[in-house]
Amino acid sequence: MLQALRNKLHGWPSIVILGICVFAISFFGIESYFSSRTDTYVAMVGKHEITQRDYQEATNEARRNAMARLGDRFDGSVFERPETKRQIVDQLINEQLLRQANDQLGMKVSSVMLRDMIASMREFQVNGQFDPNTYRAILASQNMTPASFEASRRAMLEPGLLPQAIAAGTIVTDADMDRYLALFFQRRDLHWFALPRPAQTDTTVTDAQLEAYYKDHQADFMNPEQVSLKYIEVNGADLKVDAQPSEDELKKRYEDQKQRFVQPEQRLVSHILVNVPKNATPDQQKAALAKAEKIASEATPDSFAKLAEQSSEDLGSRRSGGDLGWLEKGVTNPAFDSALFALQKGQISKPVLSDEGYHVLWLRDVRSGEAKPFAEVREQIAKDYQANERDRRYSELAGKLTDQTYQNPSSLEPAAQVLNLPIQATGLFSRKGGEGITADPKLAAAAFSDDVLAQGNNSGLIDLGSNRAVVVRVDKHVPAAARPLADVRDQVRQKIVDERLAAEAQKRADGLLARLQKGEDIQAVAASAGAAVQTVAAAVRVQPDLPPEVLEQAFLLPHPAAGKAQFARVSLRDGSYALVGVDKVQDGDLSKVPADQRKALNDGMSQAYSALAAHEFIESLKANTEIKIATDRM
Repeated sequence: MLQALRNKLHGWPSIVILGICVFAISFFGIESYFSSRTDTYVAMVGKHEITQRDYQEATNEARRNAMARLGDRFDGSVFERPETKRQIVDQLINEQLLRQANDQLGMKVSSVMLRDMIASMREFQVNGQFDPNTYRAILASQNMTPASFEASRRAMLEPGLLPQAIAAGTIVTDADMDRYLALFFQRRDLHWFALPRPAQTDTTVTDAQLEAYYKDHQADFMNPEQVSLKYIEVNGADLKVDAQPSEDELKKRYEDQKQRFVQPEQRLVSHILVNVPKNATPDQQKAALAKAEKIASEATPDSFAKLAEQSSEDLGSRRSGGDLGWLEKGVTNPAFDSALFALQKGQISKPVLSDEGYHVLWLRDVRSGEAKPFAEVREQIAKDYQANERDRRYSELAGKLTDQTYQNPSSLEPAAQVLNLPIQATGLFSRKGGEGITADPKLAAAAFSDDVLAQGNNSGLIDLGSNRAVVVRVDKHVPAAARPLADVRDQVRQKIVDERLAAEAQKRADGLLARLQKGEDIQAVAASAGAAVQTVAAAVRVQPDLPPEVLEQAFLLPHPAAGKAQFARVSLRDGSYALVGVDKVQDGDLSKVPADQRKALNDGMSQAYSALAAHEFIESLKANTEIKIATDRM
């Protein structure tokens, strides 16, 4: 065939065709025939790629936040779950959609917003105020310039612009609040009665029934999947610290940490109190102030104690001449504190108002803050040295264990030999955990993780708290398996009998409900079942004297017509049933809702509405944007 084609393409036709081919190649590039594109994105939002680096940085940030929030309860295995990975990717997609919407709408982070945000960060503040020198020093220590840091903060603020604008435009009207409050504080008149469980009558179970039930419900009679582990443990409490600090080292630590041992300034004070009654009238307040001012004008250091015995209304201190002893800053209320620490030694204050009344203060002496002498704190410094040294050795050993077990992921032996630590073993336990260290949820999660269980690798370092950590690997794996019928025969039989009883109880409750719905009197229906009717007038949504299941169902029933109650069957927690009827529904009395409660509910509704509106806006952006997600790259 090729020869025939060659024969036909001789002469000028062949030259024309060859020219066309050369022209096409010159435009489109011959390299496209020899190269291919390998996609690496985790998600594609329109034409924007969310890279694996973006995803990893977001994951690390989420992990750091979780560690700070949960402390010892942090479980790193959560971030290996597919649903967690998808949540992180979805968040990145939402942020990118909002950035693209910002560009289309011309929304930008203003310089004022950026400045206020940075100024509010505590790490850049000195005495509660933004400090430029501290700002620059901290950024320099992190190899960042103000420009790069501000760019990162601006990028962080951008996704919030539109949700904030949506929230600012969300309005909850008084009519909205009235409808909500009328429902929230709604009252219902209801009758209900609990049905006694029916007597057990049919307890005969044949072998065929046992086998059929066992076959249909085999998942209910399984031995759980189990593993046993080998592990290496680093325990700070077991580490010996033989090195003892020299006197020179202890003294140097004392000088370096002297601020730790400074006693706070104390002031020796006496006072005379003139009480001001609670809910005092303006005339009573003026009279109390006038009395306190008269005492302050007459008081001298020599006469203060006598005046206190005569005039002070503080029964606890008046017998001792108003003596309150040595006080530190922050012990009393702010007004008293401020006045006391503004006085000079020997000075008597003007009247100071507190919740109790007016105080006249006499500062008798000042004991300035001084560091405790070295001899007094030497033992504490030595103990701290030992504890710090033990912490340092623990961190060093835990780091080496991590390195060794990572470099040799298929065995614990190399790490045990290098670090001279024993390999220990656990018994079998399930995903719910076991005893000892296997009771820790983080360890159980790691043991059953894909990396450790399926791939056969060592785990990462698992922090058990209190300077104690382990690295584990699976020693034995026992898959979940059905227990033989012979072992669970009694359980199967009991389940069959229980289900028969439950079916009979439901059938009986349905029959009684049908009678009520046909118009029979509730007292007569309850009496026929051996039950007593309970009546609750004006029940509200929080009613401690009612079973929660009954109360919930009562507020789900439709409004009854005049003279015709609405009824429903209710399943109770113990497997029994109750019947409930609603006779009357009344809206809540809005006049009894306090203004502060109404405002709090209004704020909550505004937040909920704005969150819903922002969610719907993002969903509309998704609907109009091509989005691709590569789950295999997460």
